Amino acid sequence: MKNRIVLTITALFYAAVSAAFTVVIDAGHGGHDAGAIGSYSKEKNINLKYALLVGNMLKEKNPDIKVIFTRDKDVFVELKERAAIANRANADLFVSIHTNSSKSQSANGMETFTLGASRSKENMEVAMLENSVILLEEDHESKYEGFDPNSTDSYIMFEFMKDQYSNFSIQCADLVQKNIIEASGRTDRGVRQAGFLVLRATAMPSILIELGFISNRAEEKFLNQSANQVKVATAIYNAIVDYKHELEKKNGGVKTGDSATGKATTATPATAGTAAQNSGKTGNAVTSTTSQSGILLYVQFLASGNKYAEGDSHFKGLKGIVAKQEGKLYKYMTGGTDNIAEIEKIKNQVQEKFPEAFIVAYENGKKTDAKAAMEKLRK
Repeated sequence: MKNRIVLTITALFYAAVSAAFTVVIDAGHGGHDAGAIGSYSKEKNINLKYALLVGNMLKEKNPDIKVIFTRDKDVFVELKERAAIANRANADLFVSIHTNSSKSQSANGMETFTLGASRSKENMEVAMLENSVILLEEDHESKYEGFDPNSTDSYIMFEFMKDQYSNFSIQCADLVQKNIIEASGRTDRGVRQAGFLVLRATAMPSILIELGFISNRAEEKFLNQSANQVKVATAIYNAIVDYKHELEKKNGGVKTGDSATGKATTATPATAGTAAQNSGKTGNAVTSTTSQSGILLYVQFLASGNKYAEGDSHFKGLKGIVAKQEGKLYKYMTGGTDNIAEIEKIKNQVQEKFPEAFIVAYENGKKTDAKAAMEKLRK
């Protein structure tokens, strides 16, 4: 019980000890989308090589880290699906790996991006290049709400977006940039912000790495050499591990992702009475939702490093909020039903205010796969 802390807002803080600290590794492009093309190699293959190296290092050396690949072979994965994979996994970190290209063959160096408005023409060009992948998807106008990756007008929305994970994303990006530059001696193009659709759709700290310029003959050669691939992949691996450890320190030394202590601070059905008692002392009303099936469905719509009080403007008028704390992040959701039709209705309503909201599921107090849980309810 000492590793459990009850958190209430206007409803029971209902969550579970999560699985390991989860990292989603995204190899950009793939399949019929080659990405940028160099003199003898393709971006999609370079991205995949580095992604597999990083992910496999994490798997082999860190049993308390769960790794998910958006692709582990040469296949095409839609941009929205890449983010959806991370969201469904309730990931703690999303790392998208890419290779840059420029009209200038002398352009060189590596850079790491977080979500934000493009403050320079150069950053805008990088975002446009990476976002143009949606043009290879069927019905992209509808899927991305009319977003035109080649029109600067479409990027105005990023001026008004608030990235709830900005500080965490920048922290991780800084570590990646620093580690790669120190390990490889590459030209340091710094940590930047730009309007990447794949980062916009993720519900966790997210970064996008541009390994180097395939349009530069020297860099293309560098990126394709095995020794350099291991060197750079190791630097990314070290940055991810360092980022995880820094979160643990800020969380009072509690291991994130360690099954013995639990990444999440939780309140389960067994502690519902305690939650109600604690809430009564502070004057907050608490409601408890139960299910004969043991399965409860929620719609997660927001995550932030900030703890928000009842009625905060960040909730945009939503009521019946349930909060879950994971490390320094608070994840906010609403719902709490085993009725699929009802949760779909709630999701549609919430998406009017939070377009990227998605369904999450808990079974007997433990986080579980939402799709599998809904299938079980249908039976």
